[in-house]
Order: sequence, then C-alpha cells, then structure tokens
Amino acid sequence: MSDIHQVNDLISIEVDGDIALICIDNPPVNATGQAVRQGLNDAVARLASEGGVKAIAIYGAGRTFVAGADIKEFGKPPQPPALPDVYNRIEASEIPVVAIMHGTALGGGFELGLAAHARVGIEGLRVGLPEVALGLLPGAGGTQRLPRLSGIPFALDMCLSGRHVPAQEALEAGAIDRLEAGEPRDVAIRAAQDAAAGTLKTRRTCDLQVAPDDDALERTAEKLRKTQALLFAPHKIVECIHTATKTPLSEGLQFEREAFMECMDTPQRAGLIHAFFGERAVSNIPEAKGEARPIGKVGIIGGGTMGSGIATSCLLAGLPVRLIEVAQEGLDRGVATITGNIDGAVKRGKLPADKRDATLAMLEPSLAMEDLADVDLVVEAVFEDMGVKTEIFGKLDTICKPGAIMASNTSYLDVNEIAAATSRPADVLGLHFFSPAHVMRLLEIVVADKTAPDVVATGFALAKRLKKVGVRAGVCDGFIGNRILSHYGKEAAYLVLDGATPQQVDAALEGFGFAMGPHKVGDLAGLDIGWATRKRKAGTRDPNERYSGAVADRICEEGWFGRKTGKGYYIYEGKDIRPNPDVARIIEEEREKAGITPREFTDQDIVDRYMTAMISEAARVVEDGIAKRPLDVDMVLLFGYGFPRFRGGPLHYADTIGAAELVRRIETYAKEDAHYWQVPDILRRMAEDGTTFADMNKGT
Repeated sequence: MSDIHQVNDLISIEVDGDIALICIDNPPVNATGQAVRQGLNDAVARLASEGGVKAIAIYGAGRTFVAGADIKEFGKPPQPPALPDVYNRIEASEIPVVAIMHGTALGGGFELGLAAHARVGIEGLRVGLPEVALGLLPGAGGTQRLPRLSGIPFALDMCLSGRHVPAQEALEAGAIDRLEAGEPRDVAIRAAQDAAAGTLKTRRTCDLQVAPDDDALERTAEKLRKTQALLFAPHKIVECIHTATKTPLSEGLQFEREAFMECMDTPQRAGLIHAFFGERAVSNIPEAKGEARPIGKVGIIGGGTMGSGIATSCLLAGLPVRLIEVAQEGLDRGVATITGNIDGAVKRGKLPADKRDATLAMLEPSLAMEDLADVDLVVEAVFEDMGVKTEIFGKLDTICKPGAIMASNTSYLDVNEIAAATSRPADVLGLHFFSPAHVMRLLEIVVADKTAPDVVATGFALAKRLKKVGVRAGVCDGFIGNRILSHYGKEAAYLVLDGATPQQVDAALEGFGFAMGPHKVGDLAGLDIGWATRKRKAGTRDPNERYSGAVADRICEEGWFGRKTGKGYYIYEGKDIRPNPDVARIIEEEREKAGITPREFTDQDIVDRYMTAMISEAARVVEDGIAKRPLDVDMVLLFGYGFPRFRGGPLHYADTIGAAELVRRIETYAKEDAHYWQVPDILRRMAEDGTTFADMNKGT
C-alpha cells in the first residue's frame, strides 16, 4: 500500500516500500512556476530527512512532463527558490533521482532531467532547449550538464537551434538513458525500482567529464560571427559550453548564470520576448473568439504563384481544394507547382512520405467556376486589377452556396469595393497571404465595413488551422504591411536619389538586422510589381509629392525586373550576384534631371531615416485604426516583411528610441521635404505625455 503526501497544491510524494515518486501536477504544461520549484525542493529535502527510500522518480501528470517556465512570471521579479538552486539540490541528493519524461521536456523541464541521476523517456517524447529564441540561454544547467552527457556537437546543436529533438535521437546522443512505452506513473515505478536495484545506472552529471572538441567549438563560433554577428545569446551559449570543458560543474554553473543575466539585460531579449507574446496576442481579440463557420472544402481561383501556394497551404492542413483556372495550360502549370510544393514538404519533413499521394488526391483542378458551388470558402488569387476582381466576385455571387465565404487575396485593393460587387457583402473579406504562401506565416485578415462577425472569426480560425499568424487589418490601400512598405520604400528611393548607392542602403539595413536590403528584396519579388502599383496610383498622386519611382521606372523600362530576368538593381548569374553598372548611370541621369547634388550618408544616417519613415507610417496606421494595436503592426512586419525579430517590430523598436527623439528627427528631416516628413499626431501626443506604444498594447 503506497502512502501519498501532498507537499503543496502542485507537488505530491507517493512512497511505496523503498521507492518514492514525486508527481508534478501543474496543468496544462507543468510549468516551473514558484510553487512547482518550492514543492520539488521541499519534496527532495523531506525524502532525504525521512530516510528509508532507496530511489526517487519524478514524473509529470497530464499530457506532458515539464514544457518550460511559467510565462505568467515573465517580466516579474524572480521569486525564490531559483530553478538552478532546486536542480543543484536534486543533483546533490544522496538518494538516486530518476526523471521520467513524456510529451515534451523543454527548457527548464529538460534541465530538470539533466540534473537527475538518470533519464527515462516515454515513446513520443521530444526534448529541447528553446531559450535562444527568446534571446536567452539555458540558465539552469543546460549548457553545463548536456555536454557532459552527450558531447559538445550535440549540445551546441540543441542549445543554438532550440529545436525539439525526438527521443530516439536524444537516446543515441546519451541525453537520455532509456526509452520505454507506458503511462508515466507506471514507468516511474519501474524506473525507481530498477534504480534501487542497480539495474538502471545512476550517476551525478557533475562527476562526468566533457569530451574535448575544440574544432566543433571554433567552427561554430566562426559560423556565428558570420551569420549571427548581431545577436548576443548564441555567442554566449558557445562561451558557456566551452567553459564546461575546462571547469568543474559548480564553476561552470556560476559562469552560465552570469551569462544568463547578461542576456536578460539586453534589448534583444526584450524584443524577442515581445515577438513571442505578440504572436499569441494578435488573435486575442473578441472578433477572433466568436463562432466561426465550418470550412470543409476550399476553392481557389488562380493557379499562379500565389494561388498555388495558398492551395498547398490548405492541402497541408488537410483541407480539400478545388483549383480553378481559365485555361488548361495555366491549370496544368498550377497543378505542377502544387505537386512540387508538396514534394518539397515531404523532403523537408513537413509531410510524411506515406501521406504524399493522399494529400495530392485532395486537389481537384477544374476549368469551370461553376464547380465552386459546394465549397465553404473561396479565395480569389488573380492579379491586382479591380475590374477583374469585381467581375469574378459578381460571378461568385451567383455560384456560391448560401453562407459560403468569398475572400480576395488582394495586396492593396479596396475590399469594400470588391464586396459591393456581390449581393452579400457580409460574406466577403480579404485574406492577404504572403509569397510563398505555403511558407510565409503571415495572413492579414482584412475586415470590410460589412463583413459579418462570424466571417472574421472564420478568418482567424483558418489562420490557426494553416499554422499562420493571423492579424486583423482594416481597409485602406495596402492594409497594414503594404501601406507601411509603400511609405518607407519611398525613403529608400530618396536616399539613392540624394547620394547613397542601392548597395550602401542594402548593406546598412542588413547591418541593422534585415536579411536583405530593400533593393535586393525588390529584385527578388519582381520590380514590375511595384512599377504596376505606381502606374495604378499615378493619377491620384499628390502634386506636392516628390516622386520616388524615377530610377525604378527606368530600370523596368529596360525590361529588368530583378531575379526573374537576371537583372535589376543587381545582376544575377547563377550564384554570382553583383551590382548592375547600368543602374549607376540611370541614377546619375535622374539626379541631373532633378537638379540634385549628391551628398554623403553614413550607414547610421540611412538606418535612422529608413526606420523613422517606417515608424511614422506605422504610427499613422494605428492612429487610423487600420491596426487595432501597435503589436499588430509589429507582428505584420516581423512575419511578412523580414523585420529583424530580435528588434521586436518597428513600434517596439520605436519605444527604444523614444517618441520625443522621433518627433525631433521628423521635424529635422521636414526642413528638406515637408510633404513627406510629417509628425503623426499620435507620436506628438506620446512625446508630450511620455507614453509608449507598449502602454497602448497594455491598454488593449
């Protein structure tokens, strides 16, 4: 008969003869909050003082072992006992302690296992140290204990990638000792009995030596200097693991703790935490939580790049797709693209190989729009032409069944005007996917004036099913992301006209953290897209506006649209990329035409002007209600436009500059161009009352 004691509300001890089980029961993920830390500490101390127990097994109740820290404690003063202290007590225990891990053991959860004297995984387990994604490093022994168990290369990979490692791989690396099937409590009993009998080997990790591997450490450090020079935590992780090779565990743990606190104090950690919470907060609005309409089958009009990508995304989510094209050639091309995308998903491990054929079998190509009569959702993904789109929606109005949702994948156009082409505007919304749609995670959910609440909720439900970050946007030219892009894109062009080169602008912004500068991005996306937009909007351009598109227009007139034509701002020959010398000539000619005397810009000048332009338009997007909250803008730019994640988004970054300084910059720049540089009212108010965009996020 076992004897059960409740240590506190979340931790219990069960003693059965000469073994004891410690159960963590803190649903939903057994996070290591203060009560769990205190309970574990007290449970181990109690069993040590009472005596009579030969082995202890720690396991988790519910669907997972311990999936990391308690996010409710983020940003609050730490409460004792500290996690490293609890784990040091476990490791120092005279009674052998076995960790029984199931579901996921992440961050502090996996570090709990590392601090135990043996680790037993249950089939299906995945372990990980994901702290690097938050600008941190494993701070409860991960960088010191893991290399002692698994060696340096595996420890470097786990700590730097943050990936969830399958149990079999962890077993082969030595990170766990045994892999079994069964319920956690049953496995815990067997493991404790085996540890007591000596048939499950137990040892303190601190007694193990790290196998030296200076080559792996140096190779990794060199790679990080090239690829992640701007980040802080990855380099500290390498330092910590290197320390594990040359110091006793106690000294290594102290070094790790100091490095962890250094990471905590960096702006990068704040930016990454903002991105982490923002990704979850975008859907935390009443409209997203309403009752959604059921989506059983999706229709997609257009088999081009966007339509094929959207179809792929739906198929990978298990949604049957009916693909519509106007000509057999286009339909065949779309099916081929989708097939290639699905094969790519299999190759990357995103889709099991044995599900490939069944996934493709859910695709029904057709040349008849009438075949959309039974679908629950139609996504129109044809080119950006209002006449074409309204004609399509007029036809859909007569074809689609009652209650079917009609969505446009438009990037810029007025969704209200599109909806007005139907007799049921309540069923119409914008679903702005980003290319490639089966890879990019952002989905702007554009809510028109008459869009029904359950249609909006369905947009968010679809985003979740497609594993995308759905962000609510209001109707304006370009919605959130493209409206802001069109504004700061002008500043990139002005910088070039006024004296910088496209290469300098790109290099300065890549130095800030963007993966590619704006001219490389333009070449990748296709310069003809921006050209078409400029021509579309030419008739509405304010005569006081300084035209920014002269250089890009000239490049397009030459037939140079970027990568797809082999030439744009750069020349592309295989893997070789170099500046297009003819662009320099075009720039000189346009400067001469405009009477511009070129001047020098430092890289910091470029970053300051570009980011101030981005922030000013982002602020207006919030002020106009196109985005409900600053964090919505941040998530759009992070997930759709390559904004450096460690900077948190443009409005999070704005808070690090301060509203007063931003107003000062804009007023200074306005002396050169008062039409372009205008202080948003919202920013001026913030400068006067000392508030921040973060305050607005809290308020909503």
